[in-house]
Amino acid sequence: MDVWSFIKKEITENNNVMLITVVERNGSSPGIVGFKMAISEAGAMTGSIGGGVMEYNMVELAKKEARKGTQKAFIKKQIHKADAGKDKSGLMCSGEQTHAFTLFDNSNKEIINRIVNYLNKGENGALSIHQNGFKFDENKKNENQINYSFENDSCWEYTEQIGIKPIIYIFGAGHVSLPLSEIFRVLDFKVVVFDNRKDLSTFENNIHAHQKKIIDYKYISDLVEEGKNSYAVIMTLGHKSDEQVLKQLVNKNLKYVGMIGSKNKVKTIYDSLISKGISKSELAKVDSPIGLSINSKSTAEIAISIAARIIQVKNSFNY
Repeated sequence: MDVWSFIKKEITENNNVMLITVVERNGSSPGIVGFKMAISEAGAMTGSIGGGVMEYNMVELAKKEARKGTQKAFIKKQIHKADAGKDKSGLMCSGEQTHAFTLFDNSNKEIINRIVNYLNKGENGALSIHQNGFKFDENKKNENQINYSFENDSCWEYTEQIGIKPIIYIFGAGHVSLPLSEIFRVLDFKVVVFDNRKDLSTFENNIHAHQKKIIDYKYISDLVEEGKNSYAVIMTLGHKSDEQVLKQLVNKNLKYVGMIGSKNKVKTIYDSLISKGISKSELAKVDSPIGLSINSKSTAEIAISIAARIIQVKNSFNY
């Protein structure tokens, strides 16, 4: 269960809930900025701020403050060094992270319902946590996904754009598209599937996609939203339609573009696009043949290799 639905459930049952949010991270530290964990005074919890003894200690503190009904939000720094004094986390990875603790109770029921409803509808807003509590601005977009400012323990603010999901556009609704859609649904992507074939069983049976549409591959450029949250996978029925789609996507500002196919097929398509004016530098940005090389045999294994590669790109891992 996501943290907001959890908070809604618990405060409906008249349990105080403490939300822990990682608002700052420096050096080697397990919690990423934006990680959240919600802890009920009854002991139930969901989410994570990085695990280990640090998380255990923060959970115990959250339970204690939730039972007290501590209304004023506060921050708690955790330093991963043995000589860090009162702020030592019990971890030895040398970095540090800062948590904001925010109490929610039954008096917050209306705003929590609004947050849950907005997220369920795929809409977004800006969450702000500060020393006096929190607020949620519907449909507000900040220039940065996350901001944190700190003057002192009595003057700080953390703002985060919530409700924005990464989107994966899958061109081709065949046998690999089906498990790929399921995987990315689990990974909390918005899944959009396109195909140009009518009465395709794998298209009809795809219950995992948020959107499905029969299209003409000649006109797809306006169907894909540009930006750092957009990912595109090309796996149409044949190399001609793959080329059609790639030609329209290769110059778009997307986080990831990948195309399925053998090395020979990829070379043929690239040579054709170069002859039509597409630069080698633009084609170099395309992940093709697609996915991580894991000697995939089945459609599910191919889908996993593709998903693993996209996660690698999304999280900016360097291998």
